[in-house]
Amino acid sequence: MNSFFKRMRGGETCPPRKPFSKIAWSWLGAFLGIYLVSVMSRLTHLDLLNSMFLVGSFGASAVLIYGAPQVEFSQPRNLVGGHVISAIIGVSIYKYLSLDIAVLGALAVSFSIVAMHFTRTLHPPGGATALIAVIGSAQVHSSGYMFVLSPIATGAVILLVVALFVNNLSSNPKRHYPRYWV
Repeated sequence: MNSFFKRMRGGETCPPRKPFSKIAWSWLGAFLGIYLVSVMSRLTHLDLLNSMFLVGSFGASAVLIYGAPQVEFSQPRNLVGGHVISAIIGVSIYKYLSLDIAVLGALAVSFSIVAMHFTRTLHPPGGATALIAVIGSAQVHSSGYMFVLSPIATGAVILLVVALFVNNLSSNPKRHYPRYWV
């Protein structure tokens, strides 16, 4: 038991702050990506706050694809695949299982993680997408599998297009995006 708690000490120091240029590119990408998803939402709905197009898990995706574009979780297959697979699982669990909402949420997230691992599309915000499909509004639930296409797949593709544009504007060779597609 003592060794269990020893592992929690850490031991390493916090890495240094990223250079301002990296922070600025991250800001620009996140701003443009979320703004374009919001504009698309406004074009399809009158009330932005009640619109389904702007999904909370997209904020976490923005942190990854614009703030850490080189990491595995940020690559296109992870971004799009992770969201789509998780949305399908979340919708299916809500639609076909009659269990307590707490159990449904836990099942949606845990099965999404397993599916993303097996498909090599692990994208942490995908877990939130699966959970949103379960605990979302009546509008989310009534849309059924259309939730997978819009807002999830469409929003992920918008974020991806912005990531391709912004992350390759920098002259820094370490900022190119993506590292791989498949």
